[in-house]
Amino acid sequence: MKPNSIVIISLHSPKEKFWGILEEITPAGITVRGVDLNAFAEWMSQVGTVEEMGLALVFYPMCRVERVALDESVGNIPSLAATFLTRSGMTVQEYLQKMT
Repeated sequence: MKPNSIVIISLHSPKEKFWGILEEITPAGITVRGVDLNAFAEWMSQVGTVEEMGLALVFYPMCRVERVALDESVGNIPSLAATFLTRSGMTVQEYLQKMT
């Protein structure tokens, strides 16, 4: 995994999943700019609206990280990033550039 990869992080204690752009990965932990996977659809529906919420910059210590997976399309099932592109008309990277 390289910085700027779009990833899904599986965490434990408590169990949760986080989607976003990988900022940094070190022996201490992983930094990602994104959103809890349970809130992804709501976040996507707010993009481009007055109530738009941005993506959070979060650090998770390695002791909580169970797995890091690339957000990739599998067969006919699109990745979350591809779904975002289809609905918003811009890539996640373009969205973040617009927000800064």
